[in-house]
Amino acid sequence: MDQTLYVVLFLIALCSVSECVQRQYHFINVNKNWTEAQRYCRENYTDLATVDNMNDMNELKKSVKDGGVQFVWIGLEKTGVAKWQWSSGDPALDLNWGSGQPDGRDECAFMRNGQWEDWPCSNSLTFICNSSNNMSTGLVFVKQEKNWRDAQSYCRQNHIDLVSVRNQNENQQIQKFISDSHISNDVWIGLFRDSWQWSDQRNSSFRDWISSQPSNAGGVQNCAVMEPKALGQWGDYICNYHFPFVCHEDKLILIKENRTWSEALRYCRQNHVDLVSVHSVEMQRRVMNVVKGASTAEVWLGLRHSRILGIWFWVSGDTVCYQNWAPGNGTGDEDCENTVRSGAVQSGGDQRWISLPETHTLNFLCTNYE
Repeated sequence: MDQTLYVVLFLIALCSVSECVQRQYHFINVNKNWTEAQRYCRENYTDLATVDNMNDMNELKKSVKDGGVQFVWIGLEKTGVAKWQWSSGDPALDLNWGSGQPDGRDECAFMRNGQWEDWPCSNSLTFICNSSNNMSTGLVFVKQEKNWRDAQSYCRQNHIDLVSVRNQNENQQIQKFISDSHISNDVWIGLFRDSWQWSDQRNSSFRDWISSQPSNAGGVQNCAVMEPKALGQWGDYICNYHFPFVCHEDKLILIKENRTWSEALRYCRQNHVDLVSVHSVEMQRRVMNVVKGASTAEVWLGLRHSRILGIWFWVSGDTVCYQNWAPGNGTGDEDCENTVRSGAVQSGGDQRWISLPETHTLNFLCTNYE
């Protein structure tokens, strides 16, 4: 067995799906209104707390040290612009509405004959969850009729989330799943519409409202609180009330300067920790959120190709287990080229990874993880 194969097998043996916390939460036990809390967080950390998924929610709840606190501001604020988004936090890019849909009156979506329609979230339907329990499809049909919010809670408690349908291929897969499972009725999917936005302008569509919230009582409840005594779920409240709050500190930093890959690596190591490694779907989602603000079509990652070993590797030492290459990239054809190549992520579109000569000058993404 040659040395290259030994190295490859060693790297494969190191692969794991371990998650790390992508941002750090800081509980500030001082009463301020929402705007004052936002200003404090921006001056001392990154912003008022943003939440992308249930892992974040668990970290957020753990950060609140005072068990007697009733309400805690987070960074969610109501705007005047409603948009469609996925419960899981996936970007809503390729929408497959039926004829005349959406009609603009309702806030949740279901699937009928492979196409989508909007409907009142309070109505009851069966639904499909994304699940790690079904290894063949990643889907589970729940033959219980629930309103959209209760269906979302059920999926999160028992599986992963209400199903996301991110492209035509996934839409066809779900249609096949419905046909193979002999499902004859309409089903909720994880698509919803709201006008809430995070203070740091992230596109995260994760929501964890209490079942009766948001209620917008009096038409003036435009800011979100976490309620520790309600299992950390959220409610809407008048922004001028004074409560403690939670800030977050980002671990991913987009540098909007155009540098070669080697220059970007040097900058990150001198000013932060390293160029970012993307070792999981969750980290890819974080990266996708951050790089949307880039001024270049691609953004450097800490991904490098070794012509000697014929493999891609993360300069941080993380193993390339999770991969998200665009078609025709990361295939090994780089072995035959004389140029040194490095990995970048597209800042738009479906935000896949691409292989580029390291001499290209791009924005880049640093990390503060040790």
